[in-house]
Amino acid sequence: MDLLEYQVKEWFGKIGIPVLPSQKIDHPTDLKRLKIPYPIVLKSQVQGGEREKAGGVRIVETTIDAIAAAQNIFNLPIWGQFPEVLLAESKYDAQEEFYLAVVLDTALCRPVLLGCTKANIDWETAGEKFQHVVVQQEFSPFYARRLALKMGLQGTLMQSVSNIVEKLYQLFIQKDLDLVEINPLGVNSMGQVMALNGKIRVNERAINRHPEIADMAAKMVSRRDDERENNDFLGSWNSLEMPGKIGILGNGKGSIFTTLDAVVYAGGKPGKCVNLRHSFTSDTKSTTFSDRLVSSLKTLAEYQSIQVILINFLGTIPQVDKLPEIITKFLQSDTSEITSELSVSNGNKCQVQVNLPHLVIRLAGSEFKDVRKYLATLKTANQSLVIVENLDEAVREAVHLVKSPGNKKGNR
Repeated sequence: MDLLEYQVKEWFGKIGIPVLPSQKIDHPTDLKRLKIPYPIVLKSQVQGGEREKAGGVRIVETTIDAIAAAQNIFNLPIWGQFPEVLLAESKYDAQEEFYLAVVLDTALCRPVLLGCTKANIDWETAGEKFQHVVVQQEFSPFYARRLALKMGLQGTLMQSVSNIVEKLYQLFIQKDLDLVEINPLGVNSMGQVMALNGKIRVNERAINRHPEIADMAAKMVSRRDDERENNDFLGSWNSLEMPGKIGILGNGKGSIFTTLDAVVYAGGKPGKCVNLRHSFTSDTKSTTFSDRLVSSLKTLAEYQSIQVILINFLGTIPQVDKLPEIITKFLQSDTSEITSELSVSNGNKCQVQVNLPHLVIRLAGSEFKDVRKYLATLKTANQSLVIVENLDEAVREAVHLVKSPGNKKGNR
């Protein structure tokens, strides 16, 4: 369960993380009774990302402008969601912006502290940009200071950041969270820090242990049901069906959405998107990450519309040593196997032969160094394989392959 920003800020304030003066806006006319001085920032309260790009964040300096902006934001859908409330917040002049988070790493089964001296970083898509510290034993301030030092911070700023990391961890444990992040943490000219935006994801299995959270969840049920009908953009989803020609595989919801956005912005059309991080709801028995990768590659290859499979893996994945073998076997697949399965599943005995889609793989992270080297050797012998580290480059390659003459997939 993901909280809205205004709820996140309430939790931050209670535990001692500095937040700006703010006010919840239920209707544009509430701005006539605003208790914080202008200029202010109006923010759409939806769980979908990319609010600013979509027009869901506005800076205003007068009541008239604020009411007009609020009316527009209330009627602006972001990822299919209309906000029920807005957040009005004081404007803050940040000289620097950092990223901080505590996340439950499902592969390690341990909390991990994350930090980066760049803002607007999603922990699932940050690659080598962030610093991390795994909490191996009982937590102590040592872990928070170690993260601040790895980020290159010194003096009072190091102390301020480590104090906030400690409070993030306290909140993480107290509320049974899967993720708590500050993105960005603003630093002004005097070195003071402020949580300008945040995200909290509650472990759904723990909701009933916390009456406050259970009450919040009950109020969100009807809205979440509506959103799940709209391709299930919230929570732990498995896949997203779209009619385009570029299939997307990723190791997290953040990496999937980021890749999907990048494909659209580059002029491409995303097809089926699959999140490999968690087991699929359709699985009847326990599966590994490798199992899900193999089955997803096979599934996308069977789609007549999919011409390119774009894989975006970032940071770390389980069983990384098996990745070269899986990719090699896929590239060497006998299309007759896919043809046979298609014929049976369609109840049609006629032979339908398909070409395997092109494979564009983006691997970002030091853990993939050896894998990249190995796959680069395969690339020289297989023109259907593209290996890159940069997501924008991977997206450009995928879109180019779809639009290039002679790269059409279909019947032969």
